[in-house]
Amino acid sequence: MQKKIMLLGSGELGKELVIALQRLGEYVIAVDSYTSAPAMQVAHTFEVINMLDGDALDKIVTKHKPDLIVPEIEAIRTERFYDYEKQGITVVPSAKAANFTMNRKAIRDLASKTLGLRTAKYQYATTLEEFKVAVSAVGIPCVVKPLMSSSGKGQSIVKTESDIEKSWTYAMEGSRGDSKEIIIEEFIKFDSEITLLTVTQKEGPTLFCPPIGHRQERGDYQESWQPCAISDKDLKEAQSMAEKVTRELTGAGIWGIEFFLTPNGVYFSELSPRPHDTGMVTLANTQNYNEFELHARAILGLPIPEIELIKQGASAVVLAEKEGGLPAYTGVVEVLKNTNTDIKIFNKPTTRPYRRMAVVLCNDQVNADVIKTKEKAMKLAVQIKLVYS
Repeated sequence: MQKKIMLLGSGELGKELVIALQRLGEYVIAVDSYTSAPAMQVAHTFEVINMLDGDALDKIVTKHKPDLIVPEIEAIRTERFYDYEKQGITVVPSAKAANFTMNRKAIRDLASKTLGLRTAKYQYATTLEEFKVAVSAVGIPCVVKPLMSSSGKGQSIVKTESDIEKSWTYAMEGSRGDSKEIIIEEFIKFDSEITLLTVTQKEGPTLFCPPIGHRQERGDYQESWQPCAISDKDLKEAQSMAEKVTRELTGAGIWGIEFFLTPNGVYFSELSPRPHDTGMVTLANTQNYNEFELHARAILGLPIPEIELIKQGASAVVLAEKEGGLPAYTGVVEVLKNTNTDIKIFNKPTTRPYRRMAVVLCNDQVNADVIKTKEKAMKLAVQIKLVYS
């Protein structure tokens, strides 16, 4: 039976999810704070609201009466989700999961204090004085993040004492919603960091995608590759942590769970209860189902017999450099002359510095050198140029 699905947040990840849901015959309402958001361009209908306005959120839920509500961003009045569940609406993956993971404080305390997972040392601060004390306790260098933000906004590293006030100001400016609290984390000297896409099902076992390596700048991913090198011991430890935290949060869907790989073992870093930006590499046909198809199946309760790696691949982002309107793109033809290469243009209506506007995807045979595929994707991504209006 066709379901009515309300997507809260309509960026490039939401756009791919809408496509996956429509291919399964579902009806989607895309919601965001601005018109012509990527997912709105492929949804059946859309709404433009401030999702931090609880009354406005209630109004469109009452208007559309969705069967499922699927959050795609952090800045939502998530406490309303508990009431929606009481009304018989399925919140993906659950109201509890959405509320915990939309705030770094709740998810970090759950992982560290409740579940006993290995995490970096951390403290919180709401004032500059608290922040200075926390930095002193955690030690320099340390990582500073707003408790509520997205795409790396407000994140920085305090490398010297002269960075303290600058990092505090940047974190406050990057905070989303009405949360003005930040987390100060120990700087973990890691060998690499991975995303472990984890799929929980309404019926059936928890499944794991082959691990994805990624590189970040300014707290936002720049490239990802699948599979990434990881020992069997570390992979089993990461899978065990992922299963513990998703079981505690409850619900069905795909989760993007980030880990640091260190000589001392695996550290839990962050968790998103939805498709992950680094998982866009699965659009390079690396798996039998990409992450959006997996999410669609899981939230609809459809079976996922297995997740199989069929190729190795890499993704590299194309970023805007300045503010502008809907841009044109050059270099696309030359990039697509390369074998096993694709590009996804998100068609965002405006640009701003470092805004993610497109992604280049490359793949190769499983036994090929994934590092060479990664280098190919990065080399091609810089050939795509934006023409600003």
